[in-house]
Amino acid sequence: MWTGGEEAPWTESQSPPPAPAATPASADGRAPEPFDSLQEHYNNLCMEKSQKINPFILHILQEVDEEIKNGLERITLNIAGNSRLTPVERVTGEDFWILYRILKKNPYITGLDVRYNLLSDVGAYYAARLLQKQPYLIYLNLMFNDIGPEGGELIAKALHKNKILKHLKMTGNKIENKGGMCFAAMLQINSSLEKLDLGDCDLGMQSVIAFATVLTQNQTIKGINLNRPLLYGEQEESTVHLGHMLKENHCLVELHMCKHQIKTDGIRQLCDALYLNRSLSYLDVSCNKITHDGMVYLADVLKSNTTLEVIDLSFNRIENAGANYLSETLASHNRSLKALSVVSNNIEGEGLVALSQSMKTNPTFSNIYIWGNKFDEATCVAYSDLIQTGRLKPDNTDVEPFVVDGRVYLAEVSNGLKKHYYWTPTYGGACSDSSNAGFTLVPVGQHL
Repeated sequence: MWTGGEEAPWTESQSPPPAPAATPASADGRAPEPFDSLQEHYNNLCMEKSQKINPFILHILQEVDEEIKNGLERITLNIAGNSRLTPVERVTGEDFWILYRILKKNPYITGLDVRYNLLSDVGAYYAARLLQKQPYLIYLNLMFNDIGPEGGELIAKALHKNKILKHLKMTGNKIENKGGMCFAAMLQINSSLEKLDLGDCDLGMQSVIAFATVLTQNQTIKGINLNRPLLYGEQEESTVHLGHMLKENHCLVELHMCKHQIKTDGIRQLCDALYLNRSLSYLDVSCNKITHDGMVYLADVLKSNTTLEVIDLSFNRIENAGANYLSETLASHNRSLKALSVVSNNIEGEGLVALSQSMKTNPTFSNIYIWGNKFDEATCVAYSDLIQTGRLKPDNTDVEPFVVDGRVYLAEVSNGLKKHYYWTPTYGGACSDSSNAGFTLVPVGQHL
């Protein structure tokens, strides 16, 4: 039974109350006086509001209380529902109502990670209110929380006046075209957000075009993820608009275009823009339909582009010819690219060996990921030699050599550009540099 008066959870059949004004941070930048124990506050509020205590939340709040006692001031509250290391009872919209009450003025919590929970639009309403009330929150991760178009609209509108948040992850929430258009409109107004993740959100072509248009003017967004929009037809229209944006935008550092159905003409459009662009460092075009013909354009632009440091070509089909085009450029011309992923690209020994040879003459090229291709003995020997001589560090690749009966083979290791984007490991931390090398080499905001 809810007894919270005006704070009762909002549902789609009700009109949400007017948004409160944002609470200003202290003028001298100092944190307010220490708060009571978060654990006690949570217990008391649950009793007062007749809300069932979530043991997972209680456990995390106990840990945060200890961190505060030990003097930490900038804490990310991690209540991820996909944790494999702790027993999890996923957070609902009603649970988030209580969390909102606890966190809305807490000076120690600067990040909140509630990915893979069950917030829905109810939780989105309180997330929006948190963005209006909390003057310290710079990172919010809402990945995969069953938030729909209405919830997306609430969060986008809350960011019209928010001047604190730097990084928002909405990945996997089906906000669709309606929610996407609201976020695009928000970027015309918001001047603080630096990184926005809208991958797997069922965006339509209309909202992709809107983002491309807005980003020709927005001067603060440094990283954006537009993975897997719902595109119909074979015209590669998204690359036309995003290519035009790259010609005009001189602030964007990180762009993710996974699953945009990019083919040869699409990669040509992007490469034409990269001749003029002088800011983009991380380009993700994984999971597309790019072939070796497209690598002609990319290899050519890499001869003159000096800003691209990370390129993700995973799960395309560049084959030996494409690998050879890239290796020739990396060996003789380019000295800015640091990391390349060609995972699962139907490359055979010839192309893989050529890429390994380019590492010997290119001192900048430090990270390469090749698993999922067709290894022969020459490939295994080439990469084993790179690792054993120290030219390729074990943490900078996704293969590890081993010997059986005098013959060298390669095994897969859990390294990559963004290995832990969707999931967390069964042991250890999910923030290791070797597993998320793309975000380490090109640090744009807090990525996990």
